[in-house]
Amino acid sequence: MTESTDGQETTHFGYEEVPVAEKAQRVGQVFRSVANKYDIMNDVMSLGTHRLIKRFTVELSALREGHKVLDLAGGTGDFTMRFSPLVGREGHVILADINEAMLNVGRDRIIDRGVSHNVSFAQVNAEDLPFADNTFDCICIAYGLRNVTDKDAALKSMHRVLKPGGSVLVLEFSRPGNPALEKAYEMYSKLWPIAGKMVTGDGESYRYLVESIRMHPDQATLVQMMQDAGFDNCRYHDVIGGICAVHLGLKQIPASTVGDNT
Repeated sequence: MTESTDGQETTHFGYEEVPVAEKAQRVGQVFRSVANKYDIMNDVMSLGTHRLIKRFTVELSALREGHKVLDLAGGTGDFTMRFSPLVGREGHVILADINEAMLNVGRDRIIDRGVSHNVSFAQVNAEDLPFADNTFDCICIAYGLRNVTDKDAALKSMHRVLKPGGSVLVLEFSRPGNPALEKAYEMYSKLWPIAGKMVTGDGESYRYLVESIRMHPDQATLVQMMQDAGFDNCRYHDVIGGICAVHLGLKQIPASTVGDNT
């Protein structure tokens, strides 16, 4: 975030600098506009590869029976529907999103698929999560962090509500390491607003998507941000040559409790 010439704090909305208080409202409008066609556009933009990326991310979560999971910025519920059978009836998944339109689509999909037995729903702001300290075994935020106004606050909030020994997974668009791939990806992503206009009737929201990807921190910068928020053993796995990356971090178990079985 920066300060404008009139002393007002600003942040980026794509390439545009906007007042901090305005960004969440404008991002909200983007997702209200595309909510009903969001999953179709995922297939169009990724050529179907988003399914493989999500499967890989779920494997990294190492979820077990009885775990409690926060699917943050979970939107239309793709990850929640993958997490639900892994944690079983003794576990619990919370599908959380700041946007009511996306959350409503996710709720309807989950109920229609019959996997709502261990799922609940919450409209939340990632920067100030309304959960108790040390609540979740795993937090996953997929393609959501770049839309958060204060990413540092969101990461700290996630760290607070994660149990000691728990893990956070951040799946996001990132930076390809190969210059040729980066150039091809850049050219391909310029088609997304055109596809968005054809499929959803809203090209501008997908123009924002492309710009928000360009403005998102690269892999190494995000690792540092996670470390600054308190996470340990932070690392990342590039996917499709770095077009996407899955970042992982752990919440350290306090030394005083290690080996304490009392």
